[in-house]
Amino acid sequence: MRRLLLAAVIALCLPVAVAAAQRQTVQKDNVRVSFEGELLPHALPREQPAPVTVHLAGSIEPIDGDRAPQLRELSVAVNRAGQLSTLGLPSCTAAELQQTSSEAALAKCRDALVGHGHYAASVDSVNAPLIPAEGRVLAFNSSRGDRPSMVLHLYGSRPVRAAFVLPFTISRQVKGAFGTVFSAKIPRLAADLGYVNEIELTLGRRYVYRGHQRSFLSASCAAPAGFSGGVYKLARATFAFPEETLTSNLSGSCKVR
Repeated sequence: MRRLLLAAVIALCLPVAVAAAQRQTVQKDNVRVSFEGELLPHALPREQPAPVTVHLAGSIEPIDGDRAPQLRELSVAVNRAGQLSTLGLPSCTAAELQQTSSEAALAKCRDALVGHGHYAASVDSVNAPLIPAEGRVLAFNSSRGDRPSMVLHLYGSRPVRAAFVLPFTISRQVKGAFGTVFSAKIPRLAADLGYVNEIELTLGRRYVYRGHQRSFLSASCAAPAGFSGGVYKLARATFAFPEETLTSNLSGSCKVR
């Protein structure tokens, strides 16, 4: 896949609120990667984390011609100040979502839903222009053993019905500004003939566990005492293609309420 899910996991666990949507573009050889993210609400408490929702969008495009290289791996490290909570949240496995429509996926795993959005794609054909396609994206809480993970479910019905499931592993870094890392290996789609070139996704979920309100994503604005806001390192994304790797760093700012 050449233009996959870039921002679908890039702002997954943003640590503090951004004052407005942040956008970053990087390019190398014949590929240009763009993504943007916005965390709502913009104003957050200084110390106590509060529930947040993240809206994100992104794309991969060629610099010359109409075909970019295939995306093989995606890794996103986010600021360690953010909180991701899955305690008591139902989960759904990738196997349960294979070969299902959006409606069937929701029928099986609605209680594990943590995000939704849309995508645009292209299907390659021999000696012919790329065929446009579009569809729906659903994000579900999942797990691998005793570790949390997330599964993205993509389904489209134009020009043909097709479902695609992408599992993301979640790990932690001990040192540095970035703590939580989301990563995925991108499988070949339709013998390398299918390409997701644009995606937008909104992530966020509030739920009740043992009588207490919880949030899939929470954040605070950890500005120094006496300041009404601050700037921080938001996320570091690494995109691995067959012959090159691109790394992009995204900064953000927040306001104390």
